[in-house]
Amino acid sequence: MTKRLLMIDDDPDFVSGIKAILDTGGFEVDVAYNPKDGLAALQTKQYDLLLLDIMMGRGAEGIMIARKLRKDARLRELPVLILTGMREQIAFLFPGEPIHPRFVEIDELVEKPVEPKLLLEKVNSLIAAAETKKAGRK
Repeated sequence: MTKRLLMIDDDPDFVSGIKAILDTGGFEVDVAYNPKDGLAALQTKQYDLLLLDIMMGRGAEGIMIARKLRKDARLRELPVLILTGMREQIAFLFPGEPIHPRFVEIDELVEKPVEPKLLLEKVNSLIAAAETKKAGRK
């Protein structure tokens, strides 16, 4: 079954590049170019993964979305892949190290520019991990 992804990012050029990679990976990709549209899409459709940019609009609006997701019972389990070029500015210390626990809970972080093979690996592994988690609860 085709996996459906939502990408929330305000950079149309970056979005089209990432969407092309994901399309070749066999994913169905919806795009929202701002947090408001992204949250609306999350409320109306089921997704297998969210790709989220941190720096949008007036600042780190992606963080606000990630925090909202974690407070929503239906969306809390949705795996989130953060795509950002701003790691130093948002208190990420080292790749692979735990981030500040009160900052925001995410599943993975990939820095822009994104390597296509790495992107597909991360997306597939996050979806697989979420499905395993779900199956374990049934």
